[in-house]
Amino acid sequence: MAATAQLPRFTFTFALSRITATAVLLGAIAVGPALAQDGAADLLKTRACAGCDLRLISLRGLQLGGVDLTRANLREADIKEADLSGAKLAGVDLRRAELERASLANADLTGASMRGVDMEKANLAGATLAKSDLRDADLNETRLEGADLSATDLRNGSLIRAAAMGASFAEAKMDGVDLERADISGANFSGARLMQADLDRVIARGADFRGADMTGARLSSADLSGANLTDADLTDALLRNTRLPGADLSTARGLSQDRIINACGDASTRLPDGITLKPCS
Repeated sequence: MAATAQLPRFTFTFALSRITATAVLLGAIAVGPALAQDGAADLLKTRACAGCDLRLISLRGLQLGGVDLTRANLREADIKEADLSGAKLAGVDLRRAELERASLANADLTGASMRGVDMEKANLAGATLAKSDLRDADLNETRLEGADLSATDLRNGSLIRAAAMGASFAEAKMDGVDLERADISGANFSGARLMQADLDRVIARGADFRGADMTGARLSSADLSGANLTDADLTDALLRNTRLPGADLSTARGLSQDRIINACGDASTRLPDGITLKPCS
């Protein structure tokens, strides 16, 4: 009977422990979003949080022009449609962050870690992204006019229909990058690695590809009018229906006549010995 009398106490204690644990858990769940909201509110007031840990924070649609987030951790943050024009973001961690339609015009993202970032339709015009890690990044339909992406790592990135006129990709690693239908007129790709890159239907008028490694690149229906491809490596590159009036390929290496299919040039096109083009209509 004594053992039977103690059983309810044990049951009550166990039940109380479960209730307490559940309450603590629910409290933690409730506090999480509140803390994130407080962090966003504080950022709007102070306009600075250099080096802060802001992982998973939501800054969607906020006006944060000129904010200082140097070396901050914004991994997997929601920054869609936010305005960070002119922001100080050097060394920031934006891996897998969401920045669709965000404005980062003239922002400083030097040395930023942005592998897998989603920046579709974002505005990065005039931004500095030199030496940043942009592997596997989504930059489709992104504005990059005049942006500095020199020495960036853009391997397997996607820049379909991007507007990158006058941008610098000098010395960038761009193996496997997708630039289909992008406008890169006047852009600088000197010394860049573009091995197996997709440049189909790209507009690259006056672009600079001096010394670029374009091994295996596809340039079908691309417009390279006036482009500079001196000393570029075009081994196994495919130039099908490519427009090359005024382009300079005089010292390009690896060009193969059998991989130049229906491409055209004009009297000012400069070609290596043994390579011919039909005249553009």
